[in-house]
Amino acid sequence: MLHYIFNLIQNADLPGARLLTYTSFRSLLAIVLSLILSAWFGGFLIKYFKKKQITETLREFDKNNLKAGVPTMGGLIIIIAILIPCLLVGRLDNVYMILLLVTTVWMGILGFADDYIKTFKKNKDGISGKVKILSQVGLGLFIGITLYLSPQAVMRENITIEKPNNVEAVYHKKMPEKLNKTTIPFIKNHNLDYNEIMSFCGEYKEIAGWILFIIVTIFVVTAVSNGANLNDGMDGMLAGNAAIIGVALALLAYVSSHVGWAEYLNIMFLPGIEEVVVFTFAFIGALIGFLWYNAYPAQVFMGDTGSLTIGGIIGVTAILIHKEILLVLLCGIFVVENLSVILQVAYYKKGKKKGVKQRIFRRTPLHHHYNVEDEKLDKDCTYIFKGPSRPMHEAKITLRFCIVTIIMAAITLMTLKIR
Repeated sequence: MLHYIFNLIQNADLPGARLLTYTSFRSLLAIVLSLILSAWFGGFLIKYFKKKQITETLREFDKNNLKAGVPTMGGLIIIIAILIPCLLVGRLDNVYMILLLVTTVWMGILGFADDYIKTFKKNKDGISGKVKILSQVGLGLFIGITLYLSPQAVMRENITIEKPNNVEAVYHKKMPEKLNKTTIPFIKNHNLDYNEIMSFCGEYKEIAGWILFIIVTIFVVTAVSNGANLNDGMDGMLAGNAAIIGVALALLAYVSSHVGWAEYLNIMFLPGIEEVVVFTFAFIGALIGFLWYNAYPAQVFMGDTGSLTIGGIIGVTAILIHKEILLVLLCGIFVVENLSVILQVAYYKKGKKKGVKQRIFRRTPLHHHYNVEDEKLDKDCTYIFKGPSRPMHEAKITLRFCIVTIIMAAITLMTLKIR
């Protein structure tokens, strides 16, 4: 909104009238606004939820009952702190900004409905798993089809030509094209072309390639949102990890939006993707502001309203900047959390068929493995990984998980050069 107003008055030569034409300034303004909003609105919402007794049900692993009575559904703080700055300083005619705003609202509604059923209807299961999956699939389908149809969703790929004297020269295609590719880490001058994967479809390979891309989009959105949901189990855990991931995504989006950096790093240039930078800065600011209240001991929990929204935003952002394969590295914590649950269930069912109780971890998702007490364990069950000799404090577990995410984010950014 402000972007268009400043465009109208910049011809009047007023001091500072052109500031909002710069992506860097709009991004910094977005993070400042989101921080202020999350801090102010967070305090107001916490008081309101306490007054209305919209609080967290006691969790199994909290022996001291410290979590009882803590307000939940705090993800609304994050959503509001993202939407308002983006509506103010973002370009609302940009397809990437539109898709991220739709993702925020879409996943926010899904998470809010789940929390509402758990809190007010006293149904611990919330929305059924089928409804959640269908909603996530619907979002992935919408994102994929929009990117296929939108004339704004184009890229300009770098081409490296080998000269006779073995000196490489990089040339650029003159006009952006509707390409269907993604970045492969650690491999120089090579992107994964979904159309070429489906080349066996002959003349229909382009359509088949886009169908494959839509399927990948659905998988990424579903997997990352569920992984984020599983990671939300300790004070400050998901907000801290997601903020770190957001910084990495913002940097990846920025170098892809800047033709000079794209040329230097020999990566695809994505016109218009600078609005993703603005959005991710608002995303980071909202998460850091939420940590003001969510760090141990938490004054508010984000609930599924926040966790599903965060996961959806991360997944869609990676899709938009064509870095979805890098999520295996960048969201390594989410991947491990997902795998820990899958392996635990499969291993337990395998033992159940043999009439024995067996588990891999003490508890899942993985972060609970490190702080569950011995008296909470099933004495008749065998565990492959015994865990620490004494339960670790959740603040230490949260910090260590965030350190691991910082390392994974650094490795992800290193893939821009290590190829």
